Amino acid sequence: MAKPIIGIVLDWDDRPSYSAYPWYALRENYARAVEQAGGIPILLPYHCEQIPEYIDLISGLLIPGGDYDIDPAHYGEEICHERVLCKAPRTNFELKLTQAAYQKNLPILGICGGHQLINVVMGGSLIQHIPASIDSSISHEQKGPKHHPTHWIHIEKDSLLFEVCGTSEIQVNSTHHQAIKKVGDHLKVVAYAPDGIIEAIENTEKRFCLGVQWHPEYLSTPYDYKIFEAFISACTL
Repeated sequence: MAKPIIGIVLDWDDRPSYSAYPWYALRENYARAVEQAGGIPILLPYHCEQIPEYIDLISGLLIPGGDYDIDPAHYGEEICHERVLCKAPRTNFELKLTQAAYQKNLPILGICGGHQLINVVMGGSLIQHIPASIDSSISHEQKGPKHHPTHWIHIEKDSLLFEVCGTSEIQVNSTHHQAIKKVGDHLKVVAYAPDGIIEAIENTEKRFCLGVQWHPEYLSTPYDYKIFEAFISACTL
């Protein structure tokens, strides 16, 4: 059986930290996690006119995190905190790409910002800056190495995520300052942090649509690998 082709959205920036010209970026571990789970990663530049060809080419869509936030205008709000960093080229592209993947019922895995994007695509909204909205003892922007799990989450038993992980309590890493506020249509919350922050969502109307707030691409725990394995397995159907 041929290996499934997994489209991965790139991050983008025009600040001259890497080049004087706009540039794409992707951490290597996203592609490596796809490869180790049995898929073939391909990277998707921001060409909206090519989205139909992208959708015909790929077997599944991976929406990674990155150094950006979704413009609150997409969920009916204005920017209310200085930490909000918008990247219109990325958001405009991945909103259209994700909608097209939904329509074709392609398996979708959203990670961190990708998890939040799935929610916004389905009509949900976001907490723009967690420390400004929630008093919590959990550091959702952990200070230590990003691959180290730092807090527990609870997984609902009636969920795909529980079926994949086989347990209701796992430890995860945490590198985000935003989170889901209003849950989008047709989405089900399937995991929480102890402070109530939503850690995972699913769309039960699709064959595989999972968003997780942490970063399983580091493969820090066996559960992280199981998530990628389940995603790639769904992409082979």
